[in-house]
Amino acid sequence: MNLSVVIPLLNEEESLNELHDWIVAVMQSNRFLYEIIFIDDGSTDGSWNIISLLSAKNENVKGIRFSKNFGKSQALHAGFKAAQGDVVITMDADLQDNPEEIPELFDLIQNQGYDLVSGWKKKRYDSVITKNIPSKLFNWAARKTSGVKLNDFNCGLKAYKKAVIKTIEVRGEMHRYIPVLAKSAGFTNIGEKIVQHQARKYGKTKFGMERFINGFLDLITIWFVSKFGRRPMHLFGALGVLMFIIGFGFAIFLGIDKLFINPTARLITDRPEFFISLTSMIIGTQLFLAGFLGEIMVRSRKDEKRYNILEELNLAQEKEQFSS
Repeated sequence: MNLSVVIPLLNEEESLNELHDWIVAVMQSNRFLYEIIFIDDGSTDGSWNIISLLSAKNENVKGIRFSKNFGKSQALHAGFKAAQGDVVITMDADLQDNPEEIPELFDLIQNQGYDLVSGWKKKRYDSVITKNIPSKLFNWAARKTSGVKLNDFNCGLKAYKKAVIKTIEVRGEMHRYIPVLAKSAGFTNIGEKIVQHQARKYGKTKFGMERFINGFLDLITIWFVSKFGRRPMHLFGALGVLMFIIGFGFAIFLGIDKLFINPTARLITDRPEFFISLTSMIIGTQLFLAGFLGEIMVRSRKDEKRYNILEELNLAQEKEQFSS
């Protein structure tokens, strides 16, 4: 199979038929062997009914339905797990991503050797104050922190080599940083393509300003996880040892001062250096123990269930392949 198009969605009933027909037209005109995987992330409108009808008339349409809203990252994880195409395309269901971009994205992965290609919505039709400016600031911080030179981390239109999506783990709210996760996993040939951004045709956006706050917090998290996720002792242990050495140094200074320099001076417990020493050694010990416990957790961690699938459509064959 050439292509898997993975589409997470929440309450997008108005756009699904139009999006499906548009994607199918692109696939047929380019003679791609394809599948379209819709992941319904707990929609409360008629989205799942439309997906069911589409899958009934087009066997290339697959559906995954969550029992409630678990978030875009979990939806992508489920879609990636089910995807069978050599190249995997992700896009949003709100018609703001243009399916006409798919053939070029496919060529960049399949024929030009990229591991991942991210879309760049250089010209946007969003609010300048509430979306464009915060997005530029967010992308600047992400570039500086991660070292991945992309202009638009948030763009939902991306293309992946199959090996990438089968290797990375998309958790929490980390869908914004899939290129960073891919780089951390050793897929370094990451490119970017300017894509057309279209104004939302139906409904309203599901994201507010809070996503940028969460995005910065997630950026800190992914920086830590990428550097120290598999070796937490390297961070916490080093900080713990440093704090303990500082505290122990103050303790030696107090001891020498009391025994040899000023034996008749005030009690050691009345001096501020004593509390600095005590606090530093306690904090150092706690940090060291945190690193030690982190190492134990990393080594004993098991896969936990992160979402609950209520229904699936046209995925029986794929499930058998995964269980074998």
